[in-house]
Amino acid sequence: MQLVWFRRDLRVADNAALYYAALQGPVTAVYFVTPKQWKNHHLAPIQADFIEQNLKMLAGELAALGIALLVEEVADFAAIPGRLAELHKALQAETIHANAEPEINEKARDQAVVNAGLPLQLYQCDCILEAGSVLTKQGEMYKVFTAFRNAWMAKVKQSNLRSLPKPAVQLATVTPPVEQHIVVHYDKKSSQAWPAGETEAQRRLQHFIVQDVEDYHLHRDFPSLDGTSQLSAYLALGVISAKQCVNAVLAAFPYALDAKESGAFCWVNEIVWREFYRHLIILNPELCKGKNFNKLADNIHWSNNRDLFQAWCEGRTGYGLVDAAMRQLNETGWMHNRLRMVTASFLTKHLLIDWRWGETYFMEHLIDGDLASNNGGWQWAASTGCDAQPYFRIFNPIIQSQKFDPKGLFIRKYVHELNEFDNKKIHLPVKPIVEHKQARLNALDRYAVLKKG
Repeated sequence: MQLVWFRRDLRVADNAALYYAALQGPVTAVYFVTPKQWKNHHLAPIQADFIEQNLKMLAGELAALGIALLVEEVADFAAIPGRLAELHKALQAETIHANAEPEINEKARDQAVVNAGLPLQLYQCDCILEAGSVLTKQGEMYKVFTAFRNAWMAKVKQSNLRSLPKPAVQLATVTPPVEQHIVVHYDKKSSQAWPAGETEAQRRLQHFIVQDVEDYHLHRDFPSLDGTSQLSAYLALGVISAKQCVNAVLAAFPYALDAKESGAFCWVNEIVWREFYRHLIILNPELCKGKNFNKLADNIHWSNNRDLFQAWCEGRTGYGLVDAAMRQLNETGWMHNRLRMVTASFLTKHLLIDWRWGETYFMEHLIDGDLASNNGGWQWAASTGCDAQPYFRIFNPIIQSQKFDPKGLFIRKYVHELNEFDNKKIHLPVKPIVEHKQARLNALDRYAVLKKG
């Protein structure tokens, strides 16, 4: 018997741990719900619900393969080695198979399992190219994203990116139920707007490639348009893999990696950002502890005004696009990527509030919350990260609004009190909590510590 331990890889196709375990014999699968750990990691209630719904779908997918899924609840990661040892013994399992995760707590959890004497076999399935395989000639991690991307793409062109198929159907001694009563005990918010399961994730991927990817570079920055893939929630839980996404694009557009002006290249570029941030936290684990990548940023004096922070959280800044974005997050558990940059820039540079406050708030509300991408995005916006936005580049929320929501369609959807404003006035701040020009000057003064030399 082989034991497969699912984590953020809730799929049966292109799942290395599951595929290679099944080659070695009958499989039983397990997933650990860890409410205390989740709370410490600021897991959003909507993501907890999405986990529950995807576990139900996964149980059915595995049952069709003759594999039972055990959903076990323990308080936190520290309790996993003991429970895993009990399962290992009860099932008389030969090996425990799992896909490696990039975060520091997850790595420590896996090491604790090994230290407990359990036969844990880890597979690299999270990144398309393993961290440490895309390095400079000096053997170091790239500090500039474009250089990383170019090296990454060159390596991908020379690689066989074959996605693994589903494992073969097993002749199980006990036929597992098609439906399993799975309940995740955690504060939850309905994720029904995001249908769960691998089939849905693949459907969305194919729909996007057929309908939207060619115009992705033209539409992706406009939040009123349905121009993005809407796959981030599925990627965050591993319901679909990044490799599957890239393979699907290259199947439809074989020369996408060379066509830099195309929508397909632009979308793959976003997946490479995901890879970049994952490689960064694996090679720089201190990032998982809330450390600034740029050590000079330790000298920034944050104002951290709690009233201003609350106004930002609730979408009451007086800037229509910022407020609409925050209300979208609070209502739906998701935010358009352009708006993640706008709201993060506003918090850190207009309000001079520590990026870690915003990072935590996003994790507490996002259905696609992911430590590497969230941390990378926030440090980019705050100018504290690796290849971050220069400290003197400060988004003007009025210009961002005029440029990316010219008719105010997105603003009107979420900030109803601005519905009567015309297309010109809707972009101007109404009783703003800070004035842009003065906030910009304050930020330049406070961020001067990042000047080199």
